[in-house]
This record gives sequence, structure tokens and C-alpha cells, in this order.
Amino acid sequence: MHKSNKWIDVVILAIALLLSAVFFFPIYFSIISAFKTNGEILRDAVAFPSGFYVESFKFLWTKTQFPEAMLNSAILTLTSIAFMILLIPMAAYAIERTGKKWTGAVYVYYLAGMMIPFQVYMIPLFKEMKSFGLYGTLTAPILIYISGSVGMGVLLFSSFIKGIPLEIEEAAAIDGCSKVRTFWQIVFPLLGPCTASMVVLQGLGIWNDFLMPSLILPSNRAKTMIVEIFRFVGELASQWDMVFAGTVMSIIPVLIAFISLQKYFVKGVAAGALKG
Repeated sequence: MHKSNKWIDVVILAIALLLSAVFFFPIYFSIISAFKTNGEILRDAVAFPSGFYVESFKFLWTKTQFPEAMLNSAILTLTSIAFMILLIPMAAYAIERTGKKWTGAVYVYYLAGMMIPFQVYMIPLFKEMKSFGLYGTLTAPILIYISGSVGMGVLLFSSFIKGIPLEIEEAAAIDGCSKVRTFWQIVFPLLGPCTASMVVLQGLGIWNDFLMPSLILPSNRAKTMIVEIFRFVGELASQWDMVFAGTVMSIIPVLIAFISLQKYFVKGVAAGALKG
């Protein structure tokens, strides 16, 4: 029995290493290609660069709209995440702790929104943004990102709030804490792993989003990093050195954020699985 378990562990480790290699290869390919010329990439895509070629990075940073696009990506991501963290946990707390029939209906309404694909209501939504004078501004995608995350966010935070004992909040009420103060000073700090999971999952989606910025933001100005990178991919010819240099520059902030929040993200996923 002991030997059987040992072989199972070996097989699992081998599968894990294989999957790690599969997932790591695109990162490896992007990094080595970012320091090659376009000719080197076309000659041998997987070979190491012959030299430390950094002209692609310099060109992107000084001769294109990439810095402005990076700023737009940061504004969209950070602003959207900030409002999600401010609004969605409070909505989940109200739904979970109010205990009224109408809050259950609101909860189902939020979850129902997750069932409708974005492509179904995309055109009417863009027309609505245009009627409000928001089309072509950074405000429009921010509002769409926030509203689109409510269903998943409420589901995630509600499951965590269920695991927080009511006695803690009742003790705070006895000490004279209001509902708002109880939530922000007592309940919200306990939602740290859940908040980290929300930041990582939603932040990655917004940072790497291509569809929304390409459709809503004006074409005569810088949009986001992903859209700017796509400009170097042509129908007949592509500047792959620029594409991979831009890709590496877009990966670095994501890696820093993920490494910083990794501990809380893993806790959030594990706790969510146990509660589910």
C-alpha cells in the first residue's frame, strides 16, 4: 500500500512538472523573443538571442504611444478594482446579513446576470454609453467592468461572509458600533483572502482585455497596452520584435501584483472551495 501511494505521488509530480513546462513555455518564448531582432525571430523562434537587443523597448517607449497606453491600462485596472472593493463587499454583506426575502431576489438577479454572455448585450450597451456621452472616454469601460463584476463578486464575498460568526458583529453592536463601522473595521479585514482573489482575477481580466478598449476608446489616441501591441501585427507583415517587447512590458506589472498577493490568493481559492 505504501509503495502504491509512492508511485501515485511520482505520477502526480510528473504531471505537475509537465503542466508547469507547458504553461511556462509561452513566457520563455516571449522573453527570449523580446531581445531579438525581427529577423532572428523569423529565422529561429525558439533559439536564444545572439545578443542583448533592446532597441525594441527603446522604440516602444520613445517613438510610440505605448507609455500613454500603459497609463490608460493602469487607470482602467486600478480605478475599476478600487470601486469593486468599495462597493461589492458592502452589497454582499447587505444581502447576506439583512435576511429579507427581497435581498434573496436581488442575489438571484445578480447571479442571473452572469448567465448572459457579454456579446448578447454588447451593442445596446455601447449605444447606451453613447447616449450618456461616455463613449470614447475611460469612464465607459470602468463602469462596464464594475457592473460586469457584481454577480461574481457578490457570489464570492457572500460565501465568505457566511463563514464569519454573527457573535463577532453582535459584540461590536453591544459596544456601540454602527453597521457601517462594524463592516469596515471588523468584517472587511476578515475578507482579506477573498478580496485578494477578487483583485487578482478581475485585475488580470481588465489588464489583458482587448475587446472593450478597442471598441469604446477613440481610434485616434492611445488605447491600452494590449491594443497598442496588436497594432504591430499586420495582415501581410508583422513586427514581432515590437510585439514581444510590448508583451514582456505588460507581463511585468502582472507578475509583481500576483507575487505580492499570491499567499492571500491561494488562501482565498482554498477557503472558497471548502465553503462551496
